[in-house]
Amino acid sequence: MNWHLLGLSFITVFLSEVGDKSQLAAITLSGRSQSPRVVFLGAAGALLLTSLLGALAGGWASALLPVRLVKAIAAVGFAILAVRLLWPEERRARGQGDGGTTLGHRRRERREQNLERLE
Repeated sequence: MNWHLLGLSFITVFLSEVGDKSQLAAITLSGRSQSPRVVFLGAAGALLLTSLLGALAGGWASALLPVRLVKAIAAVGFAILAVRLLWPEERRARGQGDGGTTLGHRRRERREQNLERLE
């Protein structure tokens, strides 16, 4: 077993998951329930499955594509995410960042429709 790769994978995933949406969801679920162990088992199972799928997809991609191309695709993907984070917040808040179909935009529309019905 390659212990260096095991440790590197553990540290990389651990540091990227601290404060992540999945951890915040687990905190919220365990705070609402009386069974934090069950929440832990569900969250751990989900993380194991997504990690397995990621490892399988990475192995499949590296078998079919040159390593340099896989790295380039990953770099472009991260660059797109970085640009998305830098996108002006007020434009996304108005629902214009993705064609006006954000979840917040739809909720506001539903609230407004419900208020109109009540009047």
